[in-house]
Parts: sequence; C-alpha cells; structure tokens
Amino acid sequence: MSASGPWLDVDLGALLRNARSYAKTIGVPILPMVKANAYGLGVLPVARALEAIDPWGFGVATLGEARQLRQAGMGRRIMVFVPFVPERLDEYLELDLRPAIGSVRGLDAWMGASDRPFHLEIDTGMGRGGFRWHDDASLAAARERIQGSSRYEGVFMHFAASDTSEAMTVEQADRFDTVVAALGRPAVVHLANSAAGQWGTRYAGTLARPGIFLYGGQAGALVPEPVARLQALVHAVRPVRAGDTISYGATHTVAADGEVVTLGIGYADGLHRALSGTGLVAIGDASWTIAGRVTMDMTMIVTPRQTVRVGQVATLFGGPLPLDAQAARAGTISYELLTSVGPRVVRRYGETA
Repeated sequence: MSASGPWLDVDLGALLRNARSYAKTIGVPILPMVKANAYGLGVLPVARALEAIDPWGFGVATLGEARQLRQAGMGRRIMVFVPFVPERLDEYLELDLRPAIGSVRGLDAWMGASDRPFHLEIDTGMGRGGFRWHDDASLAAARERIQGSSRYEGVFMHFAASDTSEAMTVEQADRFDTVVAALGRPAVVHLANSAAGQWGTRYAGTLARPGIFLYGGQAGALVPEPVARLQALVHAVRPVRAGDTISYGATHTVAADGEVVTLGIGYADGLHRALSGTGLVAIGDASWTIAGRVTMDMTMIVTPRQTVRVGQVATLFGGPLPLDAQAARAGTISYELLTSVGPRVVRRYGETA
C-alpha cells in the first residue's frame, strides 16, 4: 500500500479457483481473456498466476497488449481479437500472434505472406467484426482459400447476449454451426464467453474464452468468488451541522449533525462519478452513501459523530460491497468498474487458500 493513495487488493487464489471452476463447468481447455490490463487487475501478475492452470493461450484486444506479454517472456499462444489489419501483419509475425481474420482481404494478406496459424471470425449477430453469417459471397471466397490449408487453425464467434437472452444465444450458435459446416471444421472452435458457461458444455466447442467470471464479475447464472477489492484511507474527519452542504454543486445537504469523512480516492483513480450520491462506502461493519459528487481525488461521506477515525480503511467495492451491486448503483456493469481503476491505484497481490 502507498503512503496515502488508494489500492486494489487482488486475490490470485480466488482468480485461479474461478478459472478452474469455469474450466470444469465448460469441459474444454480455456483461453483466458487478459485484455485491458487483465480487466484492470494487472496483466502480468494475472497471466503468470494463470499459468498454473495450463491455459491454451491468452486472449488480448490489441497488439500493444500482446507485445507487453511477449516482452515479459510469455511463450504461450496469444490471440489478438481486434479484427486483423493487413497493414500490421509484420507485427503479428514478429510477435508470433494468432490473428482474428474477418475479411477476404485480410485472409489473402495473411495467407500470401505467412505460413502461421490463423483464426476466422464469424459475425453471427454481435456486429463488431468477422465474416457476416449471411455474406455468402465472402464466405464462399474464404472457403475456397482455406480448403486443405493446415494454417486454418481455428474459427470463432462472440455471443451478444449470453447473459440476458437464451433465445438469441441459441440463434447465434445455430448460425455459427451452419457456417462452420460449410467452411470446414478446424481443430479449434471457440464460441463460449463467461456467461455461455452457465449452460455447461452446450456451447463448449473445443476451446472457451472466459473473461469477467475469472475476475469476480457475475456472468449470467454463474457466480464467481470475489477477486478484487478497491480501498482507500480516511484522510480527514470533521464536524458538520444539519443544513451544511457537501461537494461540488452543493448537491448534498447534511440532514443531521455529524461528521464529514474525506476519503483519498476520486474519479481520477477510477471511482465512477456516477456513484455520486448513490454509491456505498464500507468502513468497518457499517456502510454509508457517498455524499454529493465524487471529486477528482477525494470522496466524502457523512457519518454520526465518533463513528470513523482518520487512518481507517474504506472499501469502495469488493468484500462487504459486492462488485456487481456497486456497478448497478453506478448504472453500469462490473467490467467497467474494474477496467476504470486508474494507474495511480496500487495493485497488491495475495493468494487465499
């Protein structure tokens, strides 16, 4: 912990138990998604911890993320999920990466310059990238090019609503199966994200890509162990009277005499401004609502007198404040709370049995 700044406690033991639990449920090897600095938790400590489960590889979003892993000595397969851009082909080859190819142009560029493996992306309704499932001309062109190619290692899709809509999940999977049957089935077929694991092996393919579940966020009906706890110190405790106002815009008016407590954390650290007046702060066995607006570096609560003292630890999510519940108070999702945790927040790593 730093002298005064906020910190994020990361339980690597819980992370591994979530990974093992998901792998047991889905029944196939996993490709942990470690994009966005491992969902804000710190990619290198997280990836090193996940080596214990012998993953198929690691999934990232960008070339920069892949380079960070390679420079740290990661030798496992790395797949980049942002759509492949032929102009960056040399970097993919330099770093020995699996591309997500979703266009005939991209496929031609890769096959014309490399004998390395690639994965085709099929867009079955997510709309971010890949060959559209109904683009018969492009799919036919792709099929012609990959026939008999040992480089055609994998094919994948991404569910748009596996956490909220079983009907759409079924429809997307059916579209995917139809396309894969036409293209030819490669050795690696992956479609399951975290939430798709709630149906067990139904969407397992031969490889699954858990993300948020590993890091302590609920995924559909799957409830993981908590992994991360965001905390900060109490820096000041001062008396306030009924009628006093708190924070910018005087958006909070004190209802009764008490104390205003100042925490050393704000939106520059990733504490969402949307939690102003609605988010909870836990200190000891009690919790209080954030008073007024979250400011850049500090956040306030109002407590009864002689309840809180300077130097105590406040929890902003995790522990007594479940991650998903705090995200809901901010009107967002667990992914955003985790990935918003800023660089000046110290990450501390431990491991529970």
